Amino acid sequence: MENTNLKLRGMSCASCANTVEDAIRSIPGVNECSVNFGAEQASVTYDPRKTNPEAISNAIDAVGYSAQPIQDDDLFATDDDTQQQARQAENRALVRKVWVGGIISTILVIGSLPMMTGSSIPFIPVWMHNPWLQLVLATPVLFWCGNSFFINAWKALKHHTATMDTLVAIGTGAAYLYSLFPTILPGFFTEQGLPADVYYEAAVVIITLILLGRLLENRAKGQTSEAIRKLMGLQAKTARVIRDGKEVDIPITQVIEGDVILVRPGEKIPVDGNIIDGSSTIDEAMVTGESVPVKKQLGDEVIGATINKTGSFKFRATRVGKDTFLAQIVKLVQQAQGSKAPIQRLADQVTGWFVPAVIAIAIATFVIWYNIMGNVTMALITTVGVLIIACPCALGLATPTSIMVGTGKGAENGILIKGAESLELAHKIKTVVLDKTGTITQGKPTVTDFITVNGTANGNELNLLDLAASVERNSEHPLAEAVVNYAQSQGVEVRDAQEFEAVAGSGVQGHVSNQLVQIGTHRWMNELGIDTSALQEHWDRLEYLGKTVIWIAVNSKVQGIMGIADAVKPSSVSAIRTLQKMGLSVVMLTGDNRRTAEVIAREVGIKRVFAEVRPDQKAETVEKLQSEGKIVAMVGDGINDAPALAQADVGMAIGTGTDVAIAASDITLITGDLQGVVTAIQLSRATIRNIRQNLFFAFIYNVAGIPIAAGILFPVFGWLLSPIIAGAAMAFSSVSVVTNALRLRNFRPKTIG
Repeated sequence: MENTNLKLRGMSCASCANTVEDAIRSIPGVNECSVNFGAEQASVTYDPRKTNPEAISNAIDAVGYSAQPIQDDDLFATDDDTQQQARQAENRALVRKVWVGGIISTILVIGSLPMMTGSSIPFIPVWMHNPWLQLVLATPVLFWCGNSFFINAWKALKHHTATMDTLVAIGTGAAYLYSLFPTILPGFFTEQGLPADVYYEAAVVIITLILLGRLLENRAKGQTSEAIRKLMGLQAKTARVIRDGKEVDIPITQVIEGDVILVRPGEKIPVDGNIIDGSSTIDEAMVTGESVPVKKQLGDEVIGATINKTGSFKFRATRVGKDTFLAQIVKLVQQAQGSKAPIQRLADQVTGWFVPAVIAIAIATFVIWYNIMGNVTMALITTVGVLIIACPCALGLATPTSIMVGTGKGAENGILIKGAESLELAHKIKTVVLDKTGTITQGKPTVTDFITVNGTANGNELNLLDLAASVERNSEHPLAEAVVNYAQSQGVEVRDAQEFEAVAGSGVQGHVSNQLVQIGTHRWMNELGIDTSALQEHWDRLEYLGKTVIWIAVNSKVQGIMGIADAVKPSSVSAIRTLQKMGLSVVMLTGDNRRTAEVIAREVGIKRVFAEVRPDQKAETVEKLQSEGKIVAMVGDGINDAPALAQADVGMAIGTGTDVAIAASDITLITGDLQGVVTAIQLSRATIRNIRQNLFFAFIYNVAGIPIAAGILFPVFGWLLSPIIAGAAMAFSSVSVVTNALRLRNFRPKTIG
């Protein structure tokens, strides 16, 4: 299966999104499809043997809309340039139409005041309420300013669907056509005892108000993608590349992998790479959310779009274009903003039958009032009111706008959310499972104690260190790195090991100078039948101090142990305390020995600990917690955490961890800080609260608005809703929902306690 994302054009309401989604789903080979009205985007999973993006675009074109695939190669240009220019052009056209409609609406409303009040008004000339003049003024507003409503309604009719444009076209068209008859044949109405009133002003004002609402909605929706634009604006425009021994400034698009790039103080780093000369401190706040500049030196990785603070350095480009860290962030945020949350299903089901139901209610309203009152004018007013006030847009925008702002806000805080479903599910989390090494702790352990059976006699200590480091250099585990670093600091030249093997959750082994070297846990030594009594007392002491102890055996005989300490991250204690005060149960899950794990757990305030758990058992432990009826989040950073991350309801990967862990997760915490877990859950709660507010407003608006427009209050209060007021209410319902969603931009994570 392959995935494609398409930018959509021509959708005016949630019913349009449903039509597009149905068209895509009908294509043979399409496995999954999600159309996001707020993001104007479709995400499609398809079988490339049966269909392709071009066929999908053609199917969308066939139902009256247009689509353009979003290419990874044009990731920045597509959104920042093309999309923004298209939105700005649409807004400029809307501004012109609103101005024209507004001026003509003012003239027509003033001219209609005598009819509305039932008496002449001295300062209003008679010619202003001449029906023929009103017809001449109303026609261009209806069929030029409002031409999109009628065009889209016709397209929908041809494809046997109905949208918001259908309602507007029928409502304003009915008012216009009804007014046409008394304009042309006023005598016929007077002979029948009917008032020869015209409602051109209602049709014109409704069109103008809806266009104004659409303009405000477009501008507000444009703000929901502010986070994307901020991220894309971070990218440097040029790079200073060293080619043929000369410094050359070239556009960022011409940088290739392997280029050597010079960066001076205060400049943006253009692409990702590794420092090959010099050192500096880098401000990575724009990308990672980390406010403290990070010290970088020879061999360290630098991220494109971050800012060089102090020194000059050269680095070799390792990732350019669509492969850079920034480009991947933008892509993930775009995918998340285009995804659909489960909470949106109810709104989708409602909008599926909404427009046909409204048309049926409008017809029933006309028939009932005409039969009861015998007054075609009253029947027309209520019918037009029902058609105009009904708005599926608010329902369609309620969820996606909040998701767009929420995921964008997450990116600003160094949290990458892969999809709307993960963002929604995070607010239900009851248990947070934390890996120890690299998650709660720094993940950069150092050797503090090295004890051998024979002490330092005959250089035994350095020889044993040589054997251990030669095997450990093949492992990716942080403890292995600590051993190798310690050996190098002692002047030991690390050699190559043969037949290296990593035993998951236990240790590593290999051959060095024809000797079998095994390094791992006390439990593993016991499983291998290796006697550990010679160093048992030292092991007990080091473990009591909370240090991780690894055993070194040569040819199946214990020769030494190492005590390794890994400091707790500065933010871990406050983050864990905050999670607990938020009502969450925090659990530690680690492959380390129990005594060490419990020492760290006491230090950070965790009461429930699962220690000495192998990688394959980590997923089982998460499943056990889930069986308690709780929504479980797993936070980890290593390859051994990947199964547990995948098993958890919400997997959160520390961004400083392995690619495998990040790929298996639902949420990536770029900074590697546990405060990111707090922020992710608080953001999820704030977003879902915002969505529920939007859905409440949207449902209440329609539940209350349609009956009032139908005249339900007339028998009691003698009051009818003017179609003009209905048009204003309809226009601003969507604006209110989007505006409420934009409040999420003020979200700030909170530390409790």
